[in-house]
Amino acid sequence: MRTYNLDLTPLFRSSVGFDRVGQMLDSAFNSEAPSYPPYNIEKLGDDDYRVTMAVAGFGAGDIDITQTSNSLVVKGAQGKPNAEADYLHHGIATRAFERRFDLADHVNVTKADFANGLLVIDLKREVPEALKPRQIEITAGADARTIDHDKKAA
Repeated sequence: MRTYNLDLTPLFRSSVGFDRVGQMLDSAFNSEAPSYPPYNIEKLGDDDYRVTMAVAGFGAGDIDITQTSNSLVVKGAQGKPNAEADYLHHGIATRAFERRFDLADHVNVTKADFANGLLVIDLKREVPEALKPRQIEITAGADARTIDHDKKAA
């Protein structure tokens, strides 16, 4: 059996230091992270993202979502399974989980929905106005202004 390493670095060189979604994808391929529960990360627009997690068997009350400045943590824990049940086959996972996602700067959770065993978390990047690029006016020749100040002897 062969093992292949997938290096996505050349694909993300144009977004160095700004959008860490590429870094998240790269770390997902190269890490030894647990695979439960399975999830998708979608880019819906320039600043909109969606994380969808398959959490069949869990209820909305069994799941906790916490966001810090650059991290999203989703935890799930069910109550104790029925100890009296006599299973012929027990294939439905009931184990607790904790899944962490690294978030880029200024990305916030806008909503979370739970339906049909899928947890859907919507995220939006909201860069403050002070940090957005702004156009600088260039003056030339006669339009240039000088500011005079009083010259007083000290």
